Parts: sequence; structure tokens; C-alpha cells
Amino acid sequence: MSKAPEPPAGRARVGYLGPQGTFSEEALLGSAAADAVEPVALASIYDTVSALRRGEVRFAIVPIENSLEGSINVTLDLLAGEASDVRIVGEALLRVRHCLIAAQPLALDEIETVITHPQVPGQCTRLLRGELASARVLAAASTAEAVRSIVEEPGPGRAALGTVLAARIYGATVIREGVEDREDNETRFVWLAREGDAASPPPLRAGTARAWKTSLVFWGAGAGRPGWLLGCLEQFARREINLTKIESRPQRGRLGSYMFYVDLSGRAQDAPVAEAIRGLEEICEQVRVLGTYPAAPRAQEPPA
Repeated sequence: MSKAPEPPAGRARVGYLGPQGTFSEEALLGSAAADAVEPVALASIYDTVSALRRGEVRFAIVPIENSLEGSINVTLDLLAGEASDVRIVGEALLRVRHCLIAAQPLALDEIETVITHPQVPGQCTRLLRGELASARVLAAASTAEAVRSIVEEPGPGRAALGTVLAARIYGATVIREGVEDREDNETRFVWLAREGDAASPPPLRAGTARAWKTSLVFWGAGAGRPGWLLGCLEQFARREINLTKIESRPQRGRLGSYMFYVDLSGRAQDAPVAEAIRGLEEICEQVRVLGTYPAAPRAQEPPA
């Protein structure tokens, strides 16, 4: 496996969903230690993980869950499938603030088209169903790409939902800030490393002591039997291990078959967690530890 090229001054190359100005870049800049990283913008979450696997970057940061819209399925599917050689080594929580942006000052009743990432409209329904009910909503690869497109391809009545950072980078005008439905809108990002590099911690900001988390995915031929899932969850309950998340996803190509993702408190090396994993392995077809990492203490505000 190739090695990521060394950036200037020993900074680690970190891939993220670009272009410049995305929430992914905000999460990277907000969670990384000062001057410790060289951000590398990539075209998609898939491209970001692929660049990591090829050794073109040392780490990657990708979104995995939003407090309003739920999990980012492409990230979950990659970690459980094609990118099984990648591990979660850290996480970051970002306070999400969406802004209505245009190339130049624009009244709301002049807006005919709103461009943004597909995950965003569900987080801004009051604006889109209210004052912008007559506008059509079009998808872009990222919120930053949406902002860039309205600046580089100007047209009448075009606006975007994106970040203040993107508006600043591309020279756009923020029409209204904070258009998300809820003020507690947060997105959880995970730092990733190749399996062989997972022992080296990512360059996160120094902070208070944090608890540890472990993420697992499991599935099995016994999933069709009554009580199978209960038996799996009992592996954690009987050892008093707290599950902070459980979610199912379909297994591709096997209708009616599901994978189960679990986040739990503790490290995979801790005796109770290790015992629970061994218990799962006895009743599951496959059990994978996606990563053991320090939990993010609180949501970061977007960098100024």
C-alpha cells in the first residue's frame, strides 16, 4: 500500500468532501490542531475514502450522522463494505448553520431556484415550504459546490443553501443566516485512517479528557429467527455496556437481510466490550469493529 506524501512542515494531509467551503471543511478546521493539517478537497465522500485507501492522504474526515436527517448512508455502507480496511480513529461534532446565499443581493420573491446538497432541504423546510414555496430545489454535490455554481454560472433568481465560509471564499452574498429549522442542528463527522495507521492518533485539538466509543457492524444468517437480534443486544446488556446508537441497513443484493450498526461506550480492548464482541461472533455471520476512538466532547462552532 502506498504512503501519503509528506506535506510541508510535517502537517498531515487530510481528505474531506470539497470544494472549499463545505461543512466537512468546517469540521476539519474546527477539530484539528492549529497548523497540523493540510486539507485536501475531494469530489465526493466516496472519493475521499478512496484517496485514503490509496495512501494519497494520511487521514480523512467524512460526515456520518445528522441530528435532523439521520445517518449518512454512503459512509455507513463504505465502512461496512468496500472500505473494510479503514478504521474510525476520531470524531467531531459540528453545529450546523445553513445560510441562504446568492451571487448578489436578491429579494426572496425574486428567487426561482435553490441549489444545495440533497441532505440540506430536510433541515430547512420552514424556509423552503414557506417563503420560498414557489422555488424549485436542485441538488449539488456539496453545499460549497452549490455556492460556487451560482457565482460562476450566474442566472436570474438563483440562490444556494450553504455556509458563510463558502460565501466568503467564492465572493457571494449572504441573504439570510441561520435558516435551519432547529438551532440544535448538529452533524457528526468521523476521522478515518487506514487499518495499518489506526494506532497513530489524528491531529485533533487538545481538550478535556474524553470518554471512549467503539463502533461495530454485525450481521448473520440467524437474523431471520425470532429473538436473534435480542440475543445480540443481550451481549451488551448483561455486561452493562451502554449503546449510544443502533441502526439497521439493508445488505446489498439480499432482500430482507440487514446489517446492524452499533455505537457503544468503552474501548474494544476493555474486558466487558471484548467479551461482548466474542459473544456476538458466536451467533453472527460477521462482526467488524469499525473503530475505537475518543468521543467528541461537544459540538464545535464553525470556524470564523
